[in-house]
Amino acid sequence: MLLEKMLQSQGFGSRKHCQQLIKNGAVTIMGETQTNPKFAIKIAPETVLQFSVYGQNYQYREKVYIALHKPQGYECSHQATHHFSVFDLFDDVLLNRGLQCVGRLDQDTTGLLLLTDDGQFLQALTHPKKHVAKVYAMHTADPINATQIQQLEQGVALRNESGTFAATEVQQLAEHELQMTIHQGVYHQVKRMLAAVGNKVEQLHRQQVGALNLTDLALDVGEWMYLSPEHVELAKSRME
Repeated sequence: MLLEKMLQSQGFGSRKHCQQLIKNGAVTIMGETQTNPKFAIKIAPETVLQFSVYGQNYQYREKVYIALHKPQGYECSHQATHHFSVFDLFDDVLLNRGLQCVGRLDQDTTGLLLLTDDGQFLQALTHPKKHVAKVYAMHTADPINATQIQQLEQGVALRNESGTFAATEVQQLAEHELQMTIHQGVYHQVKRMLAAVGNKVEQLHRQQVGALNLTDLALDVGEWMYLSPEHVELAKSRME
């Protein structure tokens, strides 16, 4: 791969802009400054390729997979209207790669949000037929009772949706605290399911996607990290 094409693939702008960066001596690769945009790079599998642009260090990534501990008050949209956008938390280099949310969390929902520029990965986790497990914890307006838990496990009907929607691994953590796993991803699903059994979600937090758990990632609110190949496989596991 040519150095100019490598830079472009990593989100550093147009090919012309990348050529100029290299000619200006801004790019160092494998410890050496390169000023030839046509410099050829061999990118072998499992090889970690390090480079820098204006002294900022980067690692070549064919695709990016990111976990974010989403804060409250952020929309999963590039064109946020009434709140901040989660994309405000990332620099232009990542955004130039076409970073997208893997599913969405409402602005008032916190927790694990995945982002990627890999269309196949996004499709694998969001396609309705895949049924990737997602674990949510919530605080409810009214006390939770055994009848509501039973209804959630058996399945409830949601307005304007076909079929019924059931939760698994429903656990009451406290009088107003509930954790459950869903395997679909329709609009406002958890909130609508609780409304269908006569309760209301006041706070909602996504703890897990597939077998990828936010606690294991040790991210503070607003922090993000690149996922390893092992993390990516965990996210894709636990499909029905």
